[in-house]
Amino acid sequence: MQKDFDKWNNRKKEINKDKPNFYKERDIRWCSLGINVGFEQDGTSGKFKRSVLIVKGFSMNVCLIVPLTTSKKINPYHVGVGIIEGKEAFVILSQIRLIDTKRLHARLDILSQEKFEEIRKAIRDLI
Repeated sequence: MQKDFDKWNNRKKEINKDKPNFYKERDIRWCSLGINVGFEQDGTSGKFKRSVLIVKGFSMNVCLIVPLTTSKKINPYHVGVGIIEGKEAFVILSQIRLIDTKRLHARLDILSQEKFEEIRKAIRDLI
């Protein structure tokens, strides 16, 4: 399937004009991840959005996130987070990345402290 990098580039120019978004660790938010190279996780729809878990905040401008998926895979890189918007969701630990908070959109949920600690431990074990 051909990726539409030009359409994403235009959307990225719009996002870059936005102000930073306030967030909290444990938030599950919509995020404009865009169109990425190869097997890097892409956003979907016309806005190139995907749900993400905010793992760590570094400043008002950047935070560390892990994308979510509804694809269930049994491997150490997929950890269940529960039901998000009526669907079973999993974080994709191998796709952890730093983003600018301008990419963040509406909050979908807040992950429980217990589940958040389980995911943080899995991230530490990954590296």
